[in-house]
Amino acid sequence: MSLTINRWQRVAKTILLFAGVLAAHPIQAQQMQRFGDYELHYIIIPTTTLQPEIAQRYDIQRGKDRALCNISIIDKSGKGVRSNLEGDTQNLLGQRQDLGFTEVVDGDAVYYLAIIRHADEEVHRLNIDVQTPDGIRTNLRFNQKLYWAE
Repeated sequence: MSLTINRWQRVAKTILLFAGVLAAHPIQAQQMQRFGDYELHYIIIPTTTLQPEIAQRYDIQRGKDRALCNISIIDKSGKGVRSNLEGDTQNLLGQRQDLGFTEVVDGDAVYYLAIIRHADEEVHRLNIDVQTPDGIRTNLRFNQKLYWAE
C-alpha cells in the first residue's frame, strides 16, 4: 500500500508544482492511461495559472494563448520513467503544431512539458507517441477544448 501512496504523492507533487494559482481558473482534471506495467498521466493547464517564478524556473512563457501539456510516465514501483515522447496537436481547421517536449527530472519524478498555442475556445486533437527504455510503446490520443485565461 505504501507504494501506491508514494506514487500518488509524486503525481500530486508534480501537479501542484505546476498548478500554483488554479483556484481562479477552471481546468480539466488530470487523466491517466495504463500501458504494460506503466501509467501515463497527463494534464493540460493554461500557462497563466502558473506562478511567474515557476514559469521562469522552467523557461515557460506565460500567455492567455498558451497551454502547458504535462506528461508523466510512472512504473509499477511508483518511480518516474525517462521515456521518448513525440507528438503533435491539430486544431479543427487542420493547423498542426509539433510538440517539443522538455524533460524535467526532480528526484524520482520525471515529467515532460510542451507548450500549445491556441485561440480562445479552440479544440485541439493531441497525438503523442511514448516509448519507455525497455521498448514498451503507447499512443495517447485525446481532444481538448482550450480557453484563453488571463
